[in-house]
Amino acid sequence: MIFPKQTLDQIRDILVERKQTVAVAESVTSGLLQAAFSNATDAALFFQGGITAYNLGQKCRHLCVEPIHALDCDCVSEKVSVQMATEVCRLFTSHYGIGITGYATPIPEKKVTELFAHLCIVHNGTIMLAKKIDPADKTALDAQLHFTGTVMDEFLKTLQVSTHHVDREPYTFV
Repeated sequence: MIFPKQTLDQIRDILVERKQTVAVAESVTSGLLQAAFSNATDAALFFQGGITAYNLGQKCRHLCVEPIHALDCDCVSEKVSVQMATEVCRLFTSHYGIGITGYATPIPEKKVTELFAHLCIVHNGTIMLAKKIDPADKTALDAQLHFTGTVMDEFLKTLQVSTHHVDREPYTFV
C-alpha cells in the first residue's frame, strides 16, 4: 500500500475515540494527504476533507494566507503553513488542521535548489507542531510521498502526546 495503513488506523482510532476530526490544506503534496486519509477505514468518522491550493492566488482566496508575506516567500514558509492549517480548521469545522507547503522539485528560475516543506498541525486554534521537513529522495513523487508519510507520522505523535481528550466543539472564529 502506498500510504501507511497502520499509522492511518492509529490516527483513526484516536480521533474516533475522542470524537474529533481533521482537515488538510496542502500544496506540495498535491492531494496525497487527502487521498491517504480518505483511504482509511471509516474515514468519514474523522476526516472532514481538504483543499489543495497550489498557487498564491488560491492560497490567499481560500485559506486567508497573507498575500504580501506569501508573495515575498513564494508561499513557502512556516507562517504560510500555520495560516493554511488554521484556516482549514475553520473551513471544514474540524478540531485539527494540517497545513503543508513547500518544494518537491527544484525551480532554477526562482533559485530554489533544495527540496523541503513546512508542516503545521493546529488543534482548535493552537499550534501543536510547526516544522521543516527535508525529503530523503530527490524525485518529485518520492519527495511528495516522503512528505505525506512524515505528516502522518508527526500527526500520530502529536495525537499520542496530546491531552485533548475532552469532547469540544471544533474551533470557530468569532
